[in-house]
Order: sequence, then C-alpha cells, then structure tokens
Amino acid sequence: MGCASSIHISDRVVYHGKESEDSHSPQQTNATQHQGNPASGLPLKPPSCKVLLVFAKEDSQSNGFCRACEKANYRCKMARTPESALECFSEKHHDLVIIDHRHSRHFDAEALCRSMRAVNSSENTVIVAVVKRPDREEASVMPLINAGFNRRYVENANMMACYNELLQLEHGEVLAQFKLRAGNAIFTALEQSQDAIEITSEDQVIQYVNPAYESIMGYQQSELIGKEIIEVPKSEKNKPDLLETINSCILKGKEWQGIYYAKKKNGDSVQQNVKITPVIGQGGKIRHYVSINRPLNDNNKSDKSSERVQAESQTDIQSSKHKDRRKGSLDVRSTTSRGSDGSSQRRHSSMARIHSMTIEAPITKVINIINAAQESSPMPVAEALDRVLEILRTTELYSPQLGTKDEDPHTNDLVGGLMTDGLRRLSGNEYILSTKQPHHLPSHLTTPLSLNDIPPRIAQTMENEDSWDFDVFTLEAATMKRPLTYLGLKIFSRFGVCEFLNCPEATLRSWLQVIEANYHSSNSYHNSSHAADVLHATAYFLCKERVKQSLDPIDEVAALIAATVHDVDHPGRTNSFLCNAGSELAILYNDTAVLESHHAALAFQITTRDDKCNIFKNIERNEYRTLRQAIIDMVLATEMTKHFEHVNKFVNSINKPLAALEENGSNNDEESVKSILTSPENRILVKRMLIKCADISNPCRPQELCIEWAGRISEEYFAQTDEEKRQGLPVVMPVFDRNTCSIPKSQISFIDYFITDMFDAWDAFADLPNLMQHLDNNFKYWKGLDERKLHSLRPPPE
Repeated sequence: MGCASSIHISDRVVYHGKESEDSHSPQQTNATQHQGNPASGLPLKPPSCKVLLVFAKEDSQSNGFCRACEKANYRCKMARTPESALECFSEKHHDLVIIDHRHSRHFDAEALCRSMRAVNSSENTVIVAVVKRPDREEASVMPLINAGFNRRYVENANMMACYNELLQLEHGEVLAQFKLRAGNAIFTALEQSQDAIEITSEDQVIQYVNPAYESIMGYQQSELIGKEIIEVPKSEKNKPDLLETINSCILKGKEWQGIYYAKKKNGDSVQQNVKITPVIGQGGKIRHYVSINRPLNDNNKSDKSSERVQAESQTDIQSSKHKDRRKGSLDVRSTTSRGSDGSSQRRHSSMARIHSMTIEAPITKVINIINAAQESSPMPVAEALDRVLEILRTTELYSPQLGTKDEDPHTNDLVGGLMTDGLRRLSGNEYILSTKQPHHLPSHLTTPLSLNDIPPRIAQTMENEDSWDFDVFTLEAATMKRPLTYLGLKIFSRFGVCEFLNCPEATLRSWLQVIEANYHSSNSYHNSSHAADVLHATAYFLCKERVKQSLDPIDEVAALIAATVHDVDHPGRTNSFLCNAGSELAILYNDTAVLESHHAALAFQITTRDDKCNIFKNIERNEYRTLRQAIIDMVLATEMTKHFEHVNKFVNSINKPLAALEENGSNNDEESVKSILTSPENRILVKRMLIKCADISNPCRPQELCIEWAGRISEEYFAQTDEEKRQGLPVVMPVFDRNTCSIPKSQISFIDYFITDMFDAWDAFADLPNLMQHLDNNFKYWKGLDERKLHSLRPPPE
C-alpha cells in the first residue's frame, strides 16, 4: 500500500498504518526472535514499536519514513505542529520520535525535544533528529545531545534507507529502553513479592533487599545495602559445612536450593526454603546472585492470601451471620467503577502531569505502578487496569455508589442528609443561625459536690451503668434532663480520669455541668441524654479486652472526654441544612465538617477560659497537646461524610491482619498481635471506630431503647423538614415528612447502609455478641412493621 493512500488527515495529526488509533495488539516483528534468548537479556516480548513522526510539511523524507513504518508494521502517527506533537506524545508515550530538524522556520526542533524530555515518561523514549546533509564541514552533534536527542539521521528519502534506520533503532536503542522499562516493572514485582528476596554482587556485597525481606528479617534496607554477606550475623543452627557447600555450588554458576536457617535482627533463627541463582552478565561471568527465601511455616501463605483476596472483604473475616438483614441492601464492598472506551486516552494525558510531580503522594505511586504494569500487559489486563485507574481518580474512594433514587429513597435521603454538605442553593433565602455565646457555669444547679452526695434515687438508676442494657432514659427522668453530669461523674471516677488529669473532682463536676449546659435540651435527639448515651457506650467498649490491649490510659481519657463533648451546642439540624441556610457556622468552617469542627472548638473554649472548669490545667504541655489532638480527631471522626473511609481503613489495617494471623495459626503469637493493635496508626483507627460505633449504636440497644431513640431522631428530622419548607430552603431529606414518613423503612435503610458492616467489623474486633443479637432483633422488628405497611414506631394496640 502506498503512503499517500494510507494517510488519513485530520486538522493537526496524520495517522498511518493498518491499525486503528487505539489498537494495542502487538504486530509480529523481528524483535520476537529474542524471546527467551538469554543473550538478549529479559525474556519478554516487546510490543509493536510506536513511532511519532514530526514534520511540518509532507515531503519525500516524511513519506520515506511513513512507508518504512508501514513496511515494518510499526504503529505510526504524524504530527504537523509542536503543540499536536506534545499532545500526542503525552497521550501515547511513543517508543520512537523522529523530528524534522532541517527547517527552523517551521518550528524549533530542539525546543520541542526539550519539552518532550520534560515529561517524566519520556526517559525511555528514543528521539531522533533528521538533519540536512552537510554542505561542507561536519557539524558537532553536542547541541542535539544537549537538547535531548539520542541520535541524528542525515536526510535520505530512500524508503529502504529509512527502513534500515528504523530496524537498527528498534534492535538497538529502542530494545534497550524496553528492557529498562521492563526492569522497572520487575522491580515493582520484587517490591510486591511475599518472598524475601536478596540480590548481591559478584563479590557478595548486598545490593538490594525487598520489603518482605525487611519484614521477615527485621532489618531496614539502609542497614544492609553495601554490606558484605559475611558481615551479616549467621545462625548457629546450620550444619558447619553448609555455607561452604552453598558457595562451592553457586561459584560454579549452578543454582542451589535447600533448607537454611537465617538469623533475624532480634537474634531469633528462622528456618527458610532458600533458592540462590547466579546471574551471568557481561563477559559471560557471574555478576549477581539472587536469593529467594520463604519461611517454612509460610509455604501456603500465597494460596491463603489469594483465597482471601477472592473472599468478600471487611466483615467476612467472621462468619456469615446477620446476612439475612442485608437482603436488598447495597453491598458496600462490591462497588465498581464503570470504565469507558476513552479511558486509555485520558489515562495517558493525566499520567504525563502526574509523572512531572516532584513530590509523589502514595496515590501517585500507586497509579505509576499500575501504569508501568500496563506497558507489557495483555489487553484484558490493561483494560481492567484502566477501570482501576478510573476508580482511583474519583475523590470518594470509600463511599459506595448508589443506584437511582427510586431504588431506595430512604437510603438516598439519609446519604444526602448525613454524607453531603448540602452545597446546592435552590433558593435565595438566607437562614442565619447566629453563633451564640456559650453558656457559662450555671449557678442554679444543685448538682452534688462529689459522687458521695448523689441522691439515692439517682444513684440507684446508675447501679448497672457498666452493663450494655443500662437505661439512660430512666436517668434522664430522675435528673430532670441532666443525665450527663451524673453519669459523667461516675464513669470518669471508674476510669480514674481525675487522677490522670491531676484535677480535683470539683473541677470535673464544674466542667461536666458547663458542658451539659451547652447541650440544647429543646432538641429531641441531639441533647445531653444522647451525649450520656454515647459516653456510656464508649466506657462499655473501653472495657473490652481487645480495646484494652490496643489503647493506653491517655487514649481512654481522650475517648471519654470526646464522647462527652462530641455534640455540644448541636442546633438539632444537619450539616447540609446549615450549609444550605448560609449559617454563620457554615461560613466559619467553609461548609466542611461544620458541626463537628464547632463541637471540638467550643469544647476547648469552654474548658480553658475558666480555671474553675479547666480539667487540663494541671497536666504537662506535651501531654495536653497529645490529649487535645486525640479528642479533636475523635470528634471529627463522628462526621458521616468519611464513614466508609474510617470503616474500610479499620477493616483493612486491623481486622484483616488479625484474621490472617488466625488463619495461619499465629493468633497465639503475642508479638504479632501486639504490633497490629498498638501501632500509632492503628490506635487512631481503633479510637475513631470506637466513638463512631458509640455515636450511632442505637440500633444495637435493647429494643425499647432502640425504639425510643428512633422516635427522637425522626422527630428531629421532621422538624428540620418543616423548617426547610418554611424558609424556602432545599429539603435535604424529603422522606422525613411527618405526614408521610415510614419510620420502619428509615430504620431499615439506616441499619442496612451504615450499621451492619460497621458493627460486624467492630464485633469481629471487640467481641460483642449481645449487641449483634439486639441488632438482629431490632432489624426484624422494623421489618415486621414494614411488612404490615405500618409507618409508626409501634404496632397499634390489639
């Protein structure tokens, strides 16, 4: 086929060859003859060469390269301008770029080459300059090299001359660059391998160890790189002549495999199945040794891990109990993104920008690894990785995707009301919630001076406060809607908070009083009774064995304080309402975590402005900063927009590793369990999960308590909907209309979408069978009402 007949011209880019623009199927080329040949280096099949020709105008030279590419079965594109060339290159990352350097009046070839080299992904691209045939003296190639060109081609329009040049390039520089790219992918594989891998030089100097080696042996890379093997301590459990046997074998160029005891950094010996392979390099000599080590008790690890990957994530680390509750609900663990045909183009254009970043975020590293893996992947794998990249580009990595609104309006409204910041402005009306001055310490309260002065009738209601079945509503009635101060005094005393903070009990009492005074008793749900309920649940969870193993005393104190203040000064309206209403708080906190930020900030304002209630007054500065940071983090964790992020991180960082230890029979390995439970990052996740579960534990309470809480939250949402309609604001949760709402349906949706997965995960960690039984019973109760088409909290009397 002639060149002219095979060219399709668009505005700026000319396409050549037999394949379509997005085709990636490799063509049969001479390069495949190297496959499996040790002399050729890596036993990988290079893909068909991708060529970009940059010629401002069509002439005999451009046509010569065009026909040569077609003859070689290369995928070829022609760009006419520097702009189109850069755009095309950023999108496709060609193996070979040929730039016309003969006519400077059309464009600056050296400037174009420098622009291409500025893209990180160009480091494995071969760029050739087509130069004029010299009239007199031969010019230096240094300006071309400095601009980033790999070599020059003296103009020769003969098709066979162009063809031969392309073949030399493919089997020389292009193939070498392909091996470098493949080398990056191979090192990525080494980094991900579960086997411990060590690479040494011909002189037995350690040059590389992978993360699995660090994890198994307890060393850091920096402690080993550059050291001779003989400098690393050896285990005394090996036979005296074993090392000599190994060395005599590998020095002859033979592979050795067998059982070997390695000595970990802590002095323990670990029995490993070891394979040491000599690598022949330049001059036919041994240049490296590759050692692959697998602990003998981990032989089935890869099989088990692949089974775990295929298994459902999050809560299937325990039995499949409670699944009957989830019928018809959204499975937050199987959400996928829907890719598009143009995803490959979008990937390459965005990757050019990502590669140019000087500071790589973890997500950038992940995307780079995936992109590298795509280079030599078959089409089905490349397409699947395209879909992975589409998912990673979304901002809501942890939030499940809902179907249409009609599928479940109750769930949709709950998500809209609890997990968004309500930035839609459907009305010009401004509803200003004034930032009220916090209440000062009430002088009229007759709260006792100490625990010993609590009236008997109130003390009696708190006798079982360490039980999950504790009834906070009885305490609410006995204390005339001031349960937080009394329950706080007792729970804080039980956990020794005053002793930890070095503060008098009178200061704690004053603090509890002023915090409670800043809760709104007019709210049907978000009042001090809710705070007392969350404090009670927090104290209950803190007594669980796994939680105690994970947290320090400062964490326990932080959790109790955070629970006490987590909703202080709550206006009885959601974040979405405040943002839509243009409230002062929403403006102050930029429509982001508005209420949670206010609760945390106000709590510290109240506490520190008056010595009479400053419970932090006597603790050391660094301890105060640590405590403050933990309290703020826990209060902010109660914001629902990051609900699934917190739950997923807890499952992936704590539940799954603990389950893996159990599956491998290592659950009695106290050190391994302790390292998971007590790492600083995981302690933060435990505290977040603890307060989140305490905050929305109502569906796990005994049935009568659950029903009462459901009625209270529904009433608060009804009042918000009423006010939104009065003010002409967007109605955030339309289903919460007091005239039409089905409370059973709203509870079913809340349990399905938010509660089940979270408490399955928390139960797997903290062992809470009584809560899970209550959850089952309550779900069946709401289901029963819904099946009878009832909208109320309770069935009508017989």
